[in-house]
Amino acid sequence: MTQPAYQRIADDLRRQIADGVLAPGDKIPSRPQLRERYGVSDAVALQAVRLLTSEGHLEARSGSGTYVRRRPELKRLSRYWYKEGRTTSPFREEMERQGRTGDWRVSSSTEQAAEAVAERLGIAAGDDVMCSRYTYLADGCPVMASVSWEPLAITRGTQIMFPEEGPYAGAGVVARMRAIGQRVETAEEVVTARPILAAEAEELGEPVGAIVMVIRRTYRTADRPVETADIVIPTDRYELGYLIPVG
Repeated sequence: MTQPAYQRIADDLRRQIADGVLAPGDKIPSRPQLRERYGVSDAVALQAVRLLTSEGHLEARSGSGTYVRRRPELKRLSRYWYKEGRTTSPFREEMERQGRTGDWRVSSSTEQAAEAVAERLGIAAGDDVMCSRYTYLADGCPVMASVSWEPLAITRGTQIMFPEEGPYAGAGVVARMRAIGQRVETAEEVVTARPILAAEAEELGEPVGAIVMVIRRTYRTADRPVETADIVIPTDRYELGYLIPVG
């Protein structure tokens, strides 16, 4: 199929940005220049620029033009989080390793499990779960977000029912579950990517159209899943690094 003209222009400019031909802070050609270079109408050139702006590659400056967006320094998020004996938050420990201060905002409430969540937790749709929504902060700035679900059939009435309250607040899922006799044996992660949602873009200070990684994580004991979460990570801030022991 023939690629639309605005996408061809966007692909070419995107490639120039990736190759460093257009560096962060560089001004891109004006619409008349794009129109002449690619032999398209003004509307097509504008559509290409708007697409790249929505993806977070470009930013418009009033009265000046459109420039290649300066992105945050890309940092590696090392996924060696699942280790025995940890009593602190994996995120806070990872931020400390990077020389940053890690913290989060969270709200928790009882909800009924949607079918997809119920399937991941091995429970029936409509069963009660504790749903916790996190915004993770590095040096006070939002950098990632997550939503987690825990079956209340396991935690109701215990000291860990609310993940960030009580004596195990901030300790992480593994330590919390151990406190009520649930020994986590495995952690499964499925990594995908998608465009950011509008609410996530506002929460994380990302442009609408940016791409995020989504880590679908599930903790399991020998008998059942005890927690599942969707962790949302902007691709312009982090790359994932996995350290996998080889027996």
